[in-house]
Amino acid sequence: MKTKRHAKILDLISQHSIDTQEELLKWLHDSGFKVTQATVSRDIKELRLVKTLSGDGKYRYTTGVENKSDNISFKFHAIFKESVQTVDRAMNTVVVKCYTGMANAACATLDSMHWDGVVGTLAGDDTIFVLLRSEEAAEEFMEILKRLLNVAE
Repeated sequence: MKTKRHAKILDLISQHSIDTQEELLKWLHDSGFKVTQATVSRDIKELRLVKTLSGDGKYRYTTGVENKSDNISFKFHAIFKESVQTVDRAMNTVVVKCYTGMANAACATLDSMHWDGVVGTLAGDDTIFVLLRSEEAAEEFMEILKRLLNVAE
């Protein structure tokens, strides 16, 4: 539930100008998350959200990295780098090992990128399986993910 809530928070702050914890709490409640103020405060710290000055002159919660287009690529990189430990492959399947409880969020952002050659994904608690169309596509995909983690060989 925490992983889904964190993903929802990142989604909410990218879509709305949210400048207080109370406002974020309201948006979460409206989205079906029954959380307390203390939980929202912890989530903000865990996600390392900061208030930055927006174009309209108001401060709002962001991830702290300037992203003029607020595109999904930025969200993918942020969630992926914070969630993933290792990437490996066997034949045309790439296996992504994540921190406990983070695979679903990382997989959701991975799916949103609509990678060429990806047939489908399956996420558990700490592992993502990515099925690709060929071994060559899997090798290329694995290398891209490793570069994102700065562990390319």
